[in-house]
Amino acid sequence: MFTLVRSRVRTAALALSAVAALTFGTTAMTGAAAAPASAPTPAPAKQGPTSVAYVEVNNNSMLNVGKYTLANGGDNVFDVAVIFAANINYDTGKKKAYLHFNENVQRVLDNAATEIKPLQQKGIKVVLSVLGNHQGAGFANFPSQQAASAFAKEMSDTVTKYGLDGIDFDDEYAEYGNNGTGQPNASSFVHLVTALRANMPDKIISLYNIGPAASRLSYGGVDVSSKFDYAWNPYYGTWQVPGIALPKSKLSPAAVEIGGTSQGTAADLARRTVSEGYGVYLTYNLDGTDRSADVSAFTRELYGSDAVYTP
Repeated sequence: MFTLVRSRVRTAALALSAVAALTFGTTAMTGAAAAPASAPTPAPAKQGPTSVAYVEVNNNSMLNVGKYTLANGGDNVFDVAVIFAANINYDTGKKKAYLHFNENVQRVLDNAATEIKPLQQKGIKVVLSVLGNHQGAGFANFPSQQAASAFAKEMSDTVTKYGLDGIDFDDEYAEYGNNGTGQPNASSFVHLVTALRANMPDKIISLYNIGPAASRLSYGGVDVSSKFDYAWNPYYGTWQVPGIALPKSKLSPAAVEIGGTSQGTAADLARRTVSEGYGVYLTYNLDGTDRSADVSAFTRELYGSDAVYTP
């Protein structure tokens, strides 16, 4: 991947917890009795933007996301882990889109107890990204509201079946028109997101802000912008505010590729995230090597702490 476009083979809740101040007093005692010991003061909880980590599971383990903590306080560096990626494929016989998992994504899902649950037990949300696959099927060309709703149900059923925390939309590589499919239309993505949010009202829905779907968020008087929990810039090493009507707390104008974006740029983007009041910081391609130097470059700016890697 170069700075602005990801290769096909590249394959969220804001952690702001206020710590209550505890006042400890001592009671005067007589004789040999000692004053009661005060309770220990809890460690301060992480405060700052939500950190997101995409993991290319064709090459790397989701468990890498849980290996980074802050030196100050021990909290998780990452709040949301994204499985990259399932696909929207096209069945030429039935002339319909369907949700597809390659063998590596399927392995992660089938082994949710050891690949997903350990992250969730640490408090990290795990989201499944869905990506085009060169077959003409995309989020923006469902031929009817019924077809969009059917695909939404496939996604929400997957979230339920494997105990996931949500769905991420990435409208790349669809190659609209292949296999006789239609070109992007105005209603498709609105119907899809509306149905998905109705199916999973309490789960994460995020938008990788790219492709025809990202510019088709309103139709027939319905704007689905508010149905997203997060939206982020898709161009690594750059700053770009997603063009969606969400509050700053749900947006990541910063995007970095860990090991691919310089530490200086990662730090600058993190500093700008904080200074301009945005609530999310997006990272991509967390691998299995010790990336604590790269991660610390942005955690110092986001959270005032270095990152610690624990194999």
